[in-house]
Amino acid sequence: MNNKSEVEVVVIGAGQAGLAGAYHLRRSSFEPGRDFVVLDHSPGPGGAWQFRWPSLTYGKVHGMHALPGMELTDADPERPSAEVIREYFDRYERTFDLRVRRPVDVRAVREGSGGRLLVEASAGVWSTRALINATGTWDRPFWPRYPGQETFRGRQLHTAQYPGPEEFAGQRVVVVGGGASGTQHLLEIASHAAATTWVTRRPPVFREGPFDEGAGRAAVALVEERVRQGLPPRSVVSVTGLPLNDAIRQGIEDGVLDRQPMFDRITPTGVDWQDGRHLDADVILWATGFRAAIDHLAPLRLRAPGGGIRMEGTHAAADPRIHLVGYGPSASTIGANRAGRAAVRDIRRLLEREPAAA
Repeated sequence: MNNKSEVEVVVIGAGQAGLAGAYHLRRSSFEPGRDFVVLDHSPGPGGAWQFRWPSLTYGKVHGMHALPGMELTDADPERPSAEVIREYFDRYERTFDLRVRRPVDVRAVREGSGGRLLVEASAGVWSTRALINATGTWDRPFWPRYPGQETFRGRQLHTAQYPGPEEFAGQRVVVVGGGASGTQHLLEIASHAAATTWVTRRPPVFREGPFDEGAGRAAVALVEERVRQGLPPRSVVSVTGLPLNDAIRQGIEDGVLDRQPMFDRITPTGVDWQDGRHLDADVILWATGFRAAIDHLAPLRLRAPGGGIRMEGTHAAADPRIHLVGYGPSASTIGANRAGRAAVRDIRRLLEREPAAA
């Protein structure tokens, strides 16, 4: 921990949100390496996209918005999204000379001296005047707990570990979760598995018609209100509903997307409902989402009584030095771009208002 460097801004994470923040820092005359540093724990470029399953081709990706300053053009819709976006992010980092340092694991952010923050990481310690936290959610898969879960003799896995549909050939699969990942998994697995069953806590909400700008603003506003109150954020997708496209319609017609209420107990051989029903299963696939990966911020005591971090714009209400980009309302790809720009604008104002100590 003797290796300490001083910078104006530390960016944690090099996914969409982190790269957007780094781009706008560069555009605002912050020099990478000298004025700011980007720390990323992943082995290479691509953010969480590099870990997506091979069958998620680029053509199946919903709403991938280009990074600021460089469009993603001529991408083959049949190629795995992990490959397409990894190459795109790599080209982006090199084009704008963002000098991302990886793999670097950030362990804690603490209060330092002279109004600075200390970012403690596997590669050393950075003393910084402001922080852009862009760590996303991929590292915090959410596993619900149900009675009997530890007794199940089959396989349990989360979306974060999903290998593609072929591994489920001939198996009886229960998919848990009413979001886009759950429906994608079901539509892929159904033609390989012996049987699939879809269970969700609440009935799924399907959205017909185009998702226009007004609907998008309304969805973001709902998520924004939660983080203003200090509640854990829900994803923007969770309030938009599932698009009723041709694939979803076919899945409903074929009986693949025949939603069942959530089971009450897991047994060694399957799942039980309170009404006495039992279903034999070989696999339970938890498509139950993710939580914000912000444990490294715990020493700063930013969490509100509601369990989340209360936000004002992109910064923590309790500390204007700390910006969470890709958190709550900015968790979509277009939202992350806008939040990166807004965070840098506010950081410039903060640093100009509070000059560095001599």
